[in-house]
Amino acid sequence: MNRQLLFLLAFVCFEATGIAAEQPNIILVFIDDLGWKDIGCYGNDFVETPHIDRLAAEGVRFTDFYAAGAVCSPTRCAVQSGQNQARIGITAHIPGHWRPFERVITPQPTMALPLDIVTLAEALKRDGYATGYVGKWHLGNGPQFQPNHQGYDFSAVIGGPHLPGRYRVQGRPDLKPKPGQYRTDFEADLCVDFLHTHKHEPFFLMLSPFAVHIPLGAMSEKVEKYTRKATELNRNLPHPVYAAMIEHCDDMVGRIVDALDAEGLTDSTMIVFTSDNGGLYRRYDYRASADDNVTSQAPLRGEKGSLHEGGVRVPLIVKYPPVARPGSVCGEPTISYDFYPTFVDAAGGSLPPHQTIDGLSLMPLLERPHGKLERDALYWHYPHYHHDRPASSVRARDWKLIEYLDGTGDVELYHLAEDIGETKNLVEEKKGRKASLQQKLDAWRQEVIARMPVPNPSYDPERAGEWWSVRSGKPIDSDARKRFPPTEKGR
Repeated sequence: MNRQLLFLLAFVCFEATGIAAEQPNIILVFIDDLGWKDIGCYGNDFVETPHIDRLAAEGVRFTDFYAAGAVCSPTRCAVQSGQNQARIGITAHIPGHWRPFERVITPQPTMALPLDIVTLAEALKRDGYATGYVGKWHLGNGPQFQPNHQGYDFSAVIGGPHLPGRYRVQGRPDLKPKPGQYRTDFEADLCVDFLHTHKHEPFFLMLSPFAVHIPLGAMSEKVEKYTRKATELNRNLPHPVYAAMIEHCDDMVGRIVDALDAEGLTDSTMIVFTSDNGGLYRRYDYRASADDNVTSQAPLRGEKGSLHEGGVRVPLIVKYPPVARPGSVCGEPTISYDFYPTFVDAAGGSLPPHQTIDGLSLMPLLERPHGKLERDALYWHYPHYHHDRPASSVRARDWKLIEYLDGTGDVELYHLAEDIGETKNLVEEKKGRKASLQQKLDAWRQEVIARMPVPNPSYDPERAGEWWSVRSGKPIDSDARKRFPPTEKGR
């Protein structure tokens, strides 16, 4: 058999399998509740994040990247499915909030990621990848809905708060932290072990720590450092414990980067760093007697649970040495469900033929950060009460419209290029723009069969602000909650 024929056969095999000759390892670091302004390379001058900042210096930093949802489960659904979560119905964190006397009844979210969805992990497994998941899942509580049934070869779903002794790996008594070990340190241990085990084959690892989600909790030496720093600088936000939690995450990133270097995997690995939704200012059922304010995303408006920029705009950093030019900045609007086609594209694979994929590959932007994607709009659907009222929104290039779904008919229109803080509502000045974006948003909701709120026959204006528990069916006693434990000394 001559060399030309051998080459032809190799090419045919490549086309048939969709496996690239050199497939990168892929690590997705998916922080919980980290806001757009919470790390140094996005302008935070209080928290120390040298390892994350180094990723940005060695890769591409996206300025207009968005979480697909304003809370965790919707964005996690979007990442795993490659779809806007409104198609699946996971539009709130599972199981969601309940305000039984509000103006509208909000839709019940789908309670687990359906098993017939071809997940990102399943798509990459088909292309020859070893797959691993570490941390928070929040896409279904039943054992049949866990990552090991959604394409992940190694699964360590961890439940419980951050401080030593308060968390555990669910269903895995063989995986135990060291005595006195903080949660992100343990999660880093599991990740380092995974990449060491699979260093000779392409792997996809998703690290999803519970940090920096409340309740606030960090190890005392970091808390003491930021408490002193806050006093010296006369700073009220971010909370010193929250700042310490971010630094714990930075340490975790540093350990993973060091492990890649030690194994000689740096140049063959794509590292992606992002968050599942915007930063938290304070709890949705805030009580001054129980809570601390956490952080601010200024100049962005809003926080987690809101469709304003502070609730959905988040950091995205991608380091991929063969493609991404160090120190690049990309301003193209992008979103969480773009990861699915991006990773499959990088792997040389193919998307599932019978599953809608709403995302677009970011590979062209890694190569040319000033380029544009062939997409005219991004959409959000959050028909729930949380830190704001039920709403949908659309961003079409520099224009953003928010339409409230609580029966008030309220609409907001902003020009983000000139008003990133969403301070000037232009609905009266730009009625044509408002009408066209509302039409676009409504057409999209019909396309994805978005679940909508309905009028509430039990509406009671005097009791509308009451929060009830979906799990217990009883009112939430916010005043009974204890203050967030601030350090490991509070155990």
